[in-house]
Amino acid sequence: MKFFFCIAAFFYCHIANAQRIEMPVAKFMQGDDNRFALPATDDSKWASIFPDESWEKHGYTDYDGYAWYRFHVNIPLSLKNNAYWKDSLHISLSKIDDVDEVFFNGKKIGQTGFFPSDPQGYQTAWNVNREYNVSAGNAVVHWDADNLIAIRVYDGGGPGGISGPVPFIKMLDIIDAISIKNRSAELKRISKNYSELTAFSSSELINQFNRKIEGTLITTSRNELDNTVKELQHQLVTLKPHEIKQLQISVPAKEGATINYTFIENSSMQKVSLQIALPYLLTPAPAAVPKINGAKTFGVKPNAPFFFKIPATGNKPLQYAVENLPEGIKLDADNGILTGSIGRKGNYELTFIVRNKMGTARRPFSIHCGDQLALTPPMGWNSWNCWGLSVSDEKVKASANAMISKGLIDHGWTYMNIDDGWEAAARNPDGSISPNKKFPAMKALGDYLHSKGLRFGIYSSPGEKTCGGFLGSYQHELMDAAAYNSWGIDYLKYDWCSYEDVYKAAADTSLAAYQKPYTVMKDALLQQPRDIVYSLCQYGMKDVWEWGETVNGNCWRTTGDINDSWESLSGIGFAQADHYHFAKPGRWNDPDMLIVGQVGWGPNLHPTRLTADEQYTHISLWCMLSAPLLLGCDLSKLDDFTLNLLTNDEVLAVDQDPLGKQAQQVIKTSSYQVWIKDLEDGTKALGIFNMSDHFDVIRFHWNQLGLGETQNVRDLWRQKDLGNFTGMFATKVPPHGVTLIRIKPIKN
Repeated sequence: MKFFFCIAAFFYCHIANAQRIEMPVAKFMQGDDNRFALPATDDSKWASIFPDESWEKHGYTDYDGYAWYRFHVNIPLSLKNNAYWKDSLHISLSKIDDVDEVFFNGKKIGQTGFFPSDPQGYQTAWNVNREYNVSAGNAVVHWDADNLIAIRVYDGGGPGGISGPVPFIKMLDIIDAISIKNRSAELKRISKNYSELTAFSSSELINQFNRKIEGTLITTSRNELDNTVKELQHQLVTLKPHEIKQLQISVPAKEGATINYTFIENSSMQKVSLQIALPYLLTPAPAAVPKINGAKTFGVKPNAPFFFKIPATGNKPLQYAVENLPEGIKLDADNGILTGSIGRKGNYELTFIVRNKMGTARRPFSIHCGDQLALTPPMGWNSWNCWGLSVSDEKVKASANAMISKGLIDHGWTYMNIDDGWEAAARNPDGSISPNKKFPAMKALGDYLHSKGLRFGIYSSPGEKTCGGFLGSYQHELMDAAAYNSWGIDYLKYDWCSYEDVYKAAADTSLAAYQKPYTVMKDALLQQPRDIVYSLCQYGMKDVWEWGETVNGNCWRTTGDINDSWESLSGIGFAQADHYHFAKPGRWNDPDMLIVGQVGWGPNLHPTRLTADEQYTHISLWCMLSAPLLLGCDLSKLDDFTLNLLTNDEVLAVDQDPLGKQAQQVIKTSSYQVWIKDLEDGTKALGIFNMSDHFDVIRFHWNQLGLGETQNVRDLWRQKDLGNFTGMFATKVPPHGVTLIRIKPIKN
């Protein structure tokens, strides 16, 4: 979750072509001064920065505060004279974390989001493209002369500043009136046959101008695997001022299928296009016979409450049994829930047995009673990415019921974690903490979740306030930990947030001072009789992967907040390569929550903006990283595609592998990457990722990876044996997609 800090900077520019002026470099200054908006301010001694990535990537780590960007731009009159439409200058600034106001030669031309000093209070707009216009006839524009674009920025946490494609200026053109936006692409079942689905695309053709626009809309379907193209519609379109036309198309759901829209404006013959990659299923239908899934090992401390639900699929009802059950543990044979406690340290080897009318499944399972928890990465759900601060008891229960009814619990998804927004406005007279009116009874909620076979997680901050402005645990750590114990909490996410103020006030920049709040809560948790998984959330600052274990962290965020875009997903996921040797059972690098399904960070949700192939990459990469898998979507609205994505047990087994190693990046080019992960049984998982925006055949030799000449290959998403491959392996991978395989050596 985001905590609060700020930024500023400036850009120098050059003409990229006749139509627009790119601004690839900025002048940058930390701090805040209204004079920074004025052309007269001397910025010659300011730092230079590239606006393609957050300022952390350019050396401004752990920065909190305001800052400014300044762009110096010579705008030639020919830019206007050569334009088809000569009305306005258009300034595109990509995305900015979190709030900005923009000045053109000292005059404010726009603002996105709200600063902490604004009457509305701080409101982030980190996920919004910044697009501003200035009338070409406005005297503020200096044609054939230097112009200053100054941007005041405030960042509320995580990556900060301008990021994305290079900012630019161009003349606003008539085709800029038109945008085509994909609203959803989903699968709908047309029969009881598991494989017969239709892909539905809902989009909008939008006229953003206050004038009528006429043109031709051409709609085609294309399959990128076999290069077949079919025209679906060819129609004349008249759009009234600010009209939004709904576009809905359905085609059979097949791998590689896309819908393509092209709008051609009549007077200029300029066009705008959109290609939509449609979802498709890879995971085979679940079998009727029983199958035991999920983790193969579990850690518990002596005499702590033991709780574990055996995850299994197959036609219901299922009956459960366990061989070699340790003393003090009992099994409910009807629901597969194990409860009790173990008094003695040691390793206990069990066998799970699950039966139905179709057959019987058996699988070994290990209980390690000692000092270590979270022997495999936690799997479950967190409320933040869908409900934000609007989370409630009712919504958590609805999500829990969906976790069960959708069958996710049968694949090992168990944690139900409440994020920020549950705390009362003030502490009780004795200093203890209570929930607000949205959560009338925390213990009752915990009991409810446990009765369903689910685990219960909660959120706090070491500061006085959480990121959302609710009560933190500062100077009440032991009392809060005791409350968590009494409520039946199994997981604590501990978010840095306002502890930044405490840290700064102490004026101690040592690593020990930074670790202190996490050490204090560690000691408080260890005094509780209940096992509580400890998740550190401070965005990877001070290289937390190097010291998270010393404060008994079970997992630690390595990055800022993720969002549902390829830029965010790839920028975070593929930046984890250097952390692999810090991951091991009970200690996990956490690249943030999953961004699939319906997300939105508040009451207004939307389908993830990731394509189907980007989502396959997302799940594959997180499993290769041995990362915690925490869903952030509305579970009650899981569609067929998302459910299929989250219930592939062979893929999830890569994440839950007991060896607990993180994958290593072994090949990295500009167009593809290959990651390899050692598994407990001696086999290896390979993730082959296409980083380009087109289908590509990726080839490599086994010896490039240090492997033997012949390998047996199994496709994990399709759960299909591909055979033996000698010398090399080749696979056709979709744009931003993945081939995930499991290999074992074959001796010639």
